[in-house]
Amino acid sequence: MGIFWEFLKNPKRTGAVATSSRRLARMICSEIGVEDASVIVEYGPGTGVFTEEILRVKKPEANFFAIEHSPTLADSFRRKFPDVRLFEDSAENVADMLDETGHGQIDSIVCGLPWAAFDEDLQDSLLNATLASLKPGGQFATFAYLQGLLLPAGKRFKKKLAESFSKVERSPTIWRNIPPAFVYRCTK
Repeated sequence: MGIFWEFLKNPKRTGAVATSSRRLARMICSEIGVEDASVIVEYGPGTGVFTEEILRVKKPEANFFAIEHSPTLADSFRRKFPDVRLFEDSAENVADMLDETGHGQIDSIVCGLPWAAFDEDLQDSLLNATLASLKPGGQFATFAYLQGLLLPAGKRFKKKLAESFSKVERSPTIWRNIPPAFVYRCTK
């Protein structure tokens, strides 16, 4: 089963109807220090499009793990990336995973979570866990669909990013993604 079926089963947790494009993967991993990071975490790897880009650009000695909430997508991820450590859990618990892996704080977080589908409490919980786990100056990148900017949850999330991070930049729109998307690059 693919991403579309996961969306049909639970649209509030999956949020995507199609796999992200390679262009979006390149954009989300660019300019957030993945290539120089010592500790990299991916939230919601889904089918692994962003994972492929992380593995392509990270330095060999970098510590990298992913967190996937969906059991179906986690099983698929493990088959595709047997050498990548995967936690089948919520990114809200990233601090516990850092403790378990023996890593301090995170240099770069690449995020594929559907923020505009989340209620305010979940957005707050995930952002708080992210900020607590990122080192000072650490980078967080996530994407949003263009139409998500019109939704109340999308507007709320954009405001929360501005209030939570010292610097937030928005990439150009990736029109060759279904649906069109852009990347938020945030610095703690």
